[in-house]
Amino acid sequence: MKRDLSASSLGFPEADHPERLGPPAVLAAAQREVAEELINGPRRGVYGPFRPLLHCPSLLRSTAKLGETLRYEGALDPTLREWTICAVARETSNLFEWDMHLPLAAAAGVPAPALAEMAVGEAASRDLRDDLAIAWTMTREVIGQHRLTDATYSAAVDRWDEKTVVELLTLIGYFAMVCWLMNVARTPGPAASCAAR
Repeated sequence: MKRDLSASSLGFPEADHPERLGPPAVLAAAQREVAEELINGPRRGVYGPFRPLLHCPSLLRSTAKLGETLRYEGALDPTLREWTICAVARETSNLFEWDMHLPLAAAAGVPAPALAEMAVGEAASRDLRDDLAIAWTMTREVIGQHRLTDATYSAAVDRWDEKTVVELLTLIGYFAMVCWLMNVARTPGPAASCAAR
């Protein structure tokens, strides 16, 4: 049986609410400048967390740079990176990142059954690659308990070097931050958000 992985089927709390902290109605010079940087950069637009972040141009610029570093310059395997971003989106119930990264995860090679299990919060399948299973556990522990158990930390450093563990934890933290911001702002999903840019 094929599961519906759309945001509307998964109970995202903000899915049916209007955006309450969108971009400013009129952009000041600094806001226009940073918006142009996003439009001319790898993102090609002002959407997602950058809509509310337009209120704070210097914070937007720093946040965007960290995200670009993690997504476009990081050393994580694309399958691991996209899987982890989806895990964060699911753990934070974030509509935008779930809808944005679900197809990217599938395109990067994350198995469809694993994404279906994640969608409904089930434990990772025994058939899941070990690195994806560890990343799922890390994400759930860091977001739910704000730390890793000794067993999970040991599994992570046994699987990867310390540099990779640090990058993976930073990826989780970055996406948790932007997900929380968008949850409060009630940022619409990618289709609505990108159309409104």
